[in-house]
Amino acid sequence: MKHTQTKKRAKNKATYRSAARLEFYEELSRESLSLADTLRRMRVIAGKTQFEFAALIGIAPRIIIDLERGLGNPTLSTLQKIGTPFGLVLAFRSKTPMRSK
Repeated sequence: MKHTQTKKRAKNKATYRSAARLEFYEELSRESLSLADTLRRMRVIAGKTQFEFAALIGIAPRIIIDLERGLGNPTLSTLQKIGTPFGLVLAFRSKTPMRSK
């Protein structure tokens, strides 16, 4: 019985994380998340603590802690490392739509 409950919990977590990931990408496309919110959501979706996520992406835990609190000034390299597990890349975007001539 205990094994069955463990399997159900694991399946529920996987289902939750899958749904959370889809919602995250939708919100990201609407540009409605701050860096702190984005990082926190990515970490939670990955099912990691701040220390585990830092180890996963190869940065100091203090950086994750500070960024999730809205503090810090991450380097380009740090931002790239944060986005990599989710297939995200850094890019420049225009604030206003470009008009065609």
